[in-house]
Amino acid sequence: MGEEKKRQGSIQRKTKETDIKLMLAIDGSGLTDINCGVPFLNHMLTLFGVHGFFDLTVKATGDTDVDDHHTVEDIGICLGQAFASALGDKGGIARYGLCYLPMDETLVRVVVDVSNRPYVHYKAAVPDQKLGTFDTALALEFIRAFAQHAGVTLHVDLIHGVNSHHIIEAVFKGLARAMRQATAKLDGLSGTLSSKGVL
Repeated sequence: MGEEKKRQGSIQRKTKETDIKLMLAIDGSGLTDINCGVPFLNHMLTLFGVHGFFDLTVKATGDTDVDDHHTVEDIGICLGQAFASALGDKGGIARYGLCYLPMDETLVRVVVDVSNRPYVHYKAAVPDQKLGTFDTALALEFIRAFAQHAGVTLHVDLIHGVNSHHIIEAVFKGLARAMRQATAKLDGLSGTLSSKGVL
């Protein structure tokens, strides 16, 4: 019997604005090595790997002297592409994932459908424009880029919360747990979980 194919994605993306190398192993143990030049995003990607049990390596440089926008968005693109590559035709996976993620006073709900139909509903406003040097509006830009390139329908709702750091961290942890659930292999399912037979 042949060895089962590992679900991994390796993405290299170089533009005039960013240079990114990203490696993802879906069936990992949460090992991370993140250095993207945006300290807050380093933190978010580390906890994404840890709480999703994904092995994740990101090495990136970008025009952060302008601002962090291009780096954050392009890493979202690369992470989405890595998931799409690792999942292939999406056969055998649960497809749907749901996580209610509490963090102190904050509660966030993240729901995903690995459907090959990108869509984002995002209602997780934060009270602060900046966390350190990080522009908090970039959290949504990351989520949009990720969903578009991973091919997922993604709903994020802040149920309650007031601390900006807690809110964004809960979004990333909730996304990790929802993606872990959605990409889990279902016993007895060989093809795609769709009445159409294809996603």
